[in-house]
Amino acid sequence: MTATERTALALVWILAAASALFLMAPLVVTVAVSFGSSAVFTLPPPSWSTRWYERLWTSRDLWPAVWTSLRVAVLATALALVLGTLCAIAVVRGRFPGREALVTFLISPLMLPGLVVGIAMLQGFRAAGLRDVGLSLLIAHGVITLPYVVRTVVAALSLFDFTLIDAARTLGLSYPAAVLRVLVPGLAPAFLTSGLFAFLASMDNYPISIFFTDAWTKTLPIQMLQLVEERPDPTVAAVSTLLILLAVAVLILGDRLVGLRRLAEV
Repeated sequence: MTATERTALALVWILAAASALFLMAPLVVTVAVSFGSSAVFTLPPPSWSTRWYERLWTSRDLWPAVWTSLRVAVLATALALVLGTLCAIAVVRGRFPGREALVTFLISPLMLPGLVVGIAMLQGFRAAGLRDVGLSLLIAHGVITLPYVVRTVVAALSLFDFTLIDAARTLGLSYPAAVLRVLVPGLAPAFLTSGLFAFLASMDNYPISIFFTDAWTKTLPIQMLQLVEERPDPTVAAVSTLLILLAVAVLILGDRLVGLRRLAEV
């Protein structure tokens, strides 16, 4: 390895380390503040304490928002998995003009600012006469999680051998049974990956949820912002730390399940 190559390799490692430090620093600061004893955001903390985590268990405003976010995220993920898979099959197997435009339309919520999508859906729901908060939240979150499923399942279907379904049908299975017994297991890693990302995107969404909540129904990000405005203490940092742990746990679980699936196939 020449001196130029060693210098270039060192620069690459330095840039990679600097990028990782830049991305991880806010997370480290949040976790450190959540374990501080000070009632304000102080770093380094004067002493270590778990008082803010203990305070979470007695919060009357936080837990209803947590259950609302969990309920909406689970239902929206299930809705996105069903509709996204059907749309992906239609795009991959269908032969009609405008397929690429349809795919772009389906993933467009990821391309547009969240506030723009939220305002557009708010106007649409108002024009349709939809006033129910829970249903509005579910539909809105279904729209923003659908692109994750469509992109992942379309990529997986492009590698799937559809002659397996024809073979299953020649063995006596109906088309729906062949899909359930052949296609669904083959796409299980794609379902798992897209479902995890959809769930996390729904749990963490703020710019769209803000348009579809009221004084009685709030998601966790909206409730956290209200806590910052009304009571700016490290309780929010404790909630953020738990959300970070949730994201890490979900991703590790997804990686383990995909690995087990691949071992089972081998």
